[in-house]
Amino acid sequence: MLGKIALEEAFALPRFHERTRWWASLFAVDPEKHALEITDITTQRIKYMDEHGVGYTILSYTAPGVQDIWDPAEAHALATEINDYIAPIVKQHPDRFGAFATLSMHDPQQAADELRRTVTQHGFKGALVNDTQRAGPDGDDMIFYDGPEWDVFWSTVTELDVPFYLHPRNPTGTIHDKLWAKRKWLIGPPLSFAQGVSLHLLGMVTNGVFDRHPKLQIVIGHLGEHLPFDLWRINHWFEDVKKPLGLKETCEKTIREYFAQNIWITTSGHFSTPTLQFCINEVGADRILFSIDYPFENFADGCVWFDKNLELNEIDYRKIGKDNARKLFKVGDYKDAEA
Repeated sequence: MLGKIALEEAFALPRFHERTRWWASLFAVDPEKHALEITDITTQRIKYMDEHGVGYTILSYTAPGVQDIWDPAEAHALATEINDYIAPIVKQHPDRFGAFATLSMHDPQQAADELRRTVTQHGFKGALVNDTQRAGPDGDDMIFYDGPEWDVFWSTVTELDVPFYLHPRNPTGTIHDKLWAKRKWLIGPPLSFAQGVSLHLLGMVTNGVFDRHPKLQIVIGHLGEHLPFDLWRINHWFEDVKKPLGLKETCEKTIREYFAQNIWITTSGHFSTPTLQFCINEVGADRILFSIDYPFENFADGCVWFDKNLELNEIDYRKIGKDNARKLFKVGDYKDAEA
């Protein structure tokens, strides 16, 4: 398919090249290649896009990013720097790139103000945040965004009518030491990413965020961070057990209704045809978006799989490949949009 839209695609600031290469050495087979690809925006990335039929990419700052900075002033300063760095690059290539805002999530009003600035001044397509905000050096003081104190932020998101991408980050501090240090091969895609985002998203559901903000649109990657596979069980416990015990006070709808009205999933880093088909059966093609997860995954794996190994009807294929994203993110004309 020509004109695919991808939206979990990372970049890093060039001034952090050595730090990026060190970080990549923890998970990448070729750390130098990863560091070069993630700091490049308009050269190798566009070559890959052209080679594999990706017409438009929404860029976001790499994890763990600002969410790993526990000092509020430092986190906000870095978020502002990142947003002001990527904005002019995107504006130079409006038919190829959009951007998600990077936000410090220490303070709801400050996060709302920075989101408003980037959307209204720079035309950003929403925000991508790397799960909970680290708020202390030990890693235990994690800020979740599912309490009523965050209503000012979610009200701004819905007022601006932009989506919010809830992306994973690695466990840190004592959480890492207690749970993951002796199980290091489970950090990231095998388990920890899904565990963190699933907890956070279900916290938003059960603490009433979507009931207070019914137009809020949340995107999660990796074919739903395991949640589509547990929908029946979650629904059974929420509706048959927890609702009679009091969950109905903060969770007005069913989990399936929230997935149908408020939650989107992407194919980022999860290129499995049977799994995608399962997700289509569970959440519907109308709520699924194509993505790659570059450069943590490579273009060929994601695009060749999507273009040559799926057995979808043409309508669902176009919806997932570009039509859903184009509508959700209000993407105008771009390369091969009508192909």
